[in-house]
Amino acid sequence: VQLQASGGGLVQAGDSLRLSCAASGRLSGSYAVGWFRRAPGQEREFVAAIRYSGTTSYTDSVKGRFTISRDKAKNTVYLQMNSLKPEDTAVYYCAAGNGIILSSVPRAGAYNYWGQGTQVTVSS
Repeated sequence: VQLQASGGGLVQAGDSLRLSCAASGRLSGSYAVGWFRRAPGQEREFVAAIRYSGTTSYTDSVKGRFTISRDKAKNTVYLQMNSLKPEDTAVYYCAAGNGIILSSVPRAGAYNYWGQGTQVTVSS
């Protein structure tokens, strides 16, 4: 499975962006597709994920502002980011994996496949 992330850019605080993660290849079983981010000088952190069942998960700091969704026909997962803040500035990575149980969704180590990352910069 190969993942291609896109949609990043430079925006102002309060603006919106939509990231896309296009997957080639097929995920099976209890798969999940997630978004992680890494800000300069910080550890990679979980942002959001969607499981095969459609269940979504979010880190607390983005709840109510970010929405993860998928288009099965296009094999693409989206991350709609609204009300962006300067602290959202980071490189965003999409990741996917098979056999990810709900409790493992926020763990980067649970994901087998990673995209190349897309830069999101939010100016104040």
